[in-house]
Amino acid sequence: MARKLKTYQTSLGFFDLAIAAPSMKAALEAWGADSNLFHQGAAKECDDPDVVAATMAKPGVVLRRPVGTDRPFSEHAELPPDLGGGGPKKAARKSKGPKTKKLSSRPVDKAAERKAALAYERERSRRELERAKEEAARQKERERRQQALDKAQAALDKAEQEHAKRAAVIRAELEALEKRSQTEQARWDKEKERLEAALRRARG
Repeated sequence: MARKLKTYQTSLGFFDLAIAAPSMKAALEAWGADSNLFHQGAAKECDDPDVVAATMAKPGVVLRRPVGTDRPFSEHAELPPDLGGGGPKKAARKSKGPKTKKLSSRPVDKAAERKAALAYERERSRRELERAKEEAARQKERERRQQALDKAQAALDKAEQEHAKRAAVIRAELEALEKRSQTEQARWDKEKERLEAALRRARG
């Protein structure tokens, strides 16, 4: 059974964020938060009628507006018009607190709640599917890079083995030449000594 949705709001970077979600945990996941913003006081449940209406119209979708402004929330918000001066003052004015009593007289529309909850589940499933596709693409890219790395490493290993074989053949040839040179030198020493002795005898 789909869970009842609530509207949660926080500020990250240059934007205020809002979402209709079944729990604080679900909101944090949708925002991509690495820590519990609710425990830190950086996020809260929101019952501003305009914000609630915007999020319930697109449950599970992270809506944005320039931080510190009273602009309507939307999927694609522009950056704050004045990042240097007006932002902090507007943020301070906004921090007086949400309008907490405006929803109390609104009748509970069970059908609308169920519809919003089902829409949230569809959006959550779509988001999870997108994440799975992104992870599959990243995994495919990692595998491609690993295959290229393995291929390059195999080529290097093969070249090193071939070099080692050729170097061994050359060393063997050098050793054989050195041995032949030594043998020839020894033969020549003996031959020279014999011929010099014969020459001395001939000279008398």
